[in-house]
Amino acid sequence: MSVSQHDPAARGRATALVVAVCVLWPLLQVAQFEPAVLFDAGNLATLGGFLGTFLPPATDANFLGYLASATLDTLAIATIGIALAMLIAVPLALLSTRSLSIGRLDGRLRPVSEVIRVIARGLTLVLRGVPELVWALVFVRIFGLGPAAGVAALAITYGGMLAKVYSEILESSDLSPTRALLAAGSGRLAALGYGLLPVASDELVSYTVYRWECAVRASVVMGFVGAGGLGQLMDQSMKMLNGGEACSILITFLLLVMAADALSAWLRRQVR
Repeated sequence: MSVSQHDPAARGRATALVVAVCVLWPLLQVAQFEPAVLFDAGNLATLGGFLGTFLPPATDANFLGYLASATLDTLAIATIGIALAMLIAVPLALLSTRSLSIGRLDGRLRPVSEVIRVIARGLTLVLRGVPELVWALVFVRIFGLGPAAGVAALAITYGGMLAKVYSEILESSDLSPTRALLAAGSGRLAALGYGLLPVASDELVSYTVYRWECAVRASVVMGFVGAGGLGQLMDQSMKMLNGGEACSILITFLLLVMAADALSAWLRRQVR
């Protein structure tokens, strides 16, 4: 007696694959992405000649001094940007969190609580809805070239991101201690400190550290629009077609990302 090997989910997978191809293929055409161009003989020769200038990496003392300064700027942009983002995110998260709303303390204030929460969530959406690169372009016009524009851009965009995720983490945590404290007459801050934070602290710290790690990468990208750091130095080297300097900057950036990743992993282990 033979046993049928028919997969009951095969038709669904095949349908999903066909739908995905039908959707992605037109988008690929709109994006004008043609991988075959990369393997054109003329393009390969140009690419090979350009990459050949990357070796050996630049190691002269003057450039290494600029490189060290740009690396410090990148770390400062990411760290101060996240610190300011937290100052923006915490109040917005508290206003957006339903379990800490003033409507729970007094039912008569529930309409006011809903309006405040809608405003807070709308502001959060505006802050995180505009990419940090766009904010950097705006602040470069205000502050001029330099790290200040990158710090302000990260503070605004990441403030919105942190606020949204902080609120979701607080809402998804065990609310029993918080409800008990509010029912006993506790204030919102006490309910947060003794009810929600002990339960949600691991996730909050883990996500904040992850965002700092992302901020390190973002600060490099923003440098290409004049926001300082390694990105701005890389932009200058590329415009001057100095492959050796570009190679040294790329190596430094990779080491910086590896160090940030190791530090974030260590911090996550400490809070668990």
